[in-house]
Amino acid sequence: MSQRTAKITFSDSDQTIELPVLEGTLGNDVIDIRTLGNHGYFTFDPGFIATASCASSITYIDGEAGLLYYRGYPIEQLAQHSDFMEVAYLLLRGELPTAQQKAEFVATVRHHTMLHDQMATFYRGFRRDAHPMAVMVSMVGAMSAFYHDSSNPFDPEQRDVAAFRLLAKVPTIAAWSYKYNQGQPFMYPQNRLGYTENFLYMMFATPCEAYEPNPILARALDRILILHADHEQNASTSTVRVAGSSGANPFACIAAGIASLWGPLHGGANEAVLKMLEDIGDVSRIGEVIARAKDKASGFRLMGFGHRVYKNMDPRAAIMRQTCYEVLDELGLHDDPLFRIALKLEEIALQDDYFIQKRLYPNVDFYSGIVLRALGIPTSMFTAIFALARTAGWVAQWHEMVSAEGHKIARPRQLYTGPTRRDYVPIELR
Repeated sequence: MSQRTAKITFSDSDQTIELPVLEGTLGNDVIDIRTLGNHGYFTFDPGFIATASCASSITYIDGEAGLLYYRGYPIEQLAQHSDFMEVAYLLLRGELPTAQQKAEFVATVRHHTMLHDQMATFYRGFRRDAHPMAVMVSMVGAMSAFYHDSSNPFDPEQRDVAAFRLLAKVPTIAAWSYKYNQGQPFMYPQNRLGYTENFLYMMFATPCEAYEPNPILARALDRILILHADHEQNASTSTVRVAGSSGANPFACIAAGIASLWGPLHGGANEAVLKMLEDIGDVSRIGEVIARAKDKASGFRLMGFGHRVYKNMDPRAAIMRQTCYEVLDELGLHDDPLFRIALKLEEIALQDDYFIQKRLYPNVDFYSGIVLRALGIPTSMFTAIFALARTAGWVAQWHEMVSAEGHKIARPRQLYTGPTRRDYVPIELR
């Protein structure tokens, strides 16, 4: 670490506080404020906009340059050449696997895809119209009631087993939540199929006839999983880390992450894109919609354009755009009204000076919603698939935190703005 320091001085005193400056391998340096409390001060940073909550070697983002790396590998290379199981291994283990390591990893995940039979009965306790995310939060949390041999986060062997179980069973839980919504029988995982193909099978197969996943559509979904597998210290990942810092079991921690992801400001963006396209309704209304988007007084904004983190092009968007066209070509859906609206919006956003100057490029959510709809996946399942993908990152982040030396329970401070001390008054005197 660097020996550089930062000094804090105060306008109303001669006090000076000296704090160490830490350097990462990439990105901004950080001021280590852990000893600031010894001087009677804390920092105030709602939303953790300028606070590094941890040290991590998993994911790196440079929003200005439009970069996203998993363990140092650019997301573009992984999405083009890798698959989700290999990426999950990379996130969890830190290195790309050899052929033998990957085969063993895939075989172990495949071994854990079935749910405990009693868990199937839990679904009947939900309404048929229950949101899949409500079901997933409950079912993933319920895993801790069944898998006691992998619930101790401080046992390395149990951590590994829990990681495999979560990677393997979350797709089954998600697919079964859809089947329950549809009133269809559950389809059990097939060991002959790959990870993504298995999910599509459990989603769309029925006992009535044979089902073989389309390889182009399976590859498209696999890319969606890769692109959403991790994204640094976002709200849901931070939730997993905070829950895990208390020593909570891994299933409870991932359930907490799913609950956080469910928020519309986090995991619901691609669902919002589809709703916007449906509201537009016809290509003829696009000019009106673009005008509203440019009018600050309207309060209207286009969903799926721009990104809080990426101030340049979202590096995942170009990959998802290519995937979107591959899927539309395969299914012959270019004439679908919603897709025509989306493609026209994309054309305008990539050419119009207003959008270019404000860097309002189509982001990954704009394209992923279109792809998922083309695959026949209902919008209510979009966030569930996001959770399926992000489980790989959550597990890796949780594993990294719990296994780190000297890890501590999360305990944010606050700026208190309530009443000062006051004495209790009996009710008859109030």
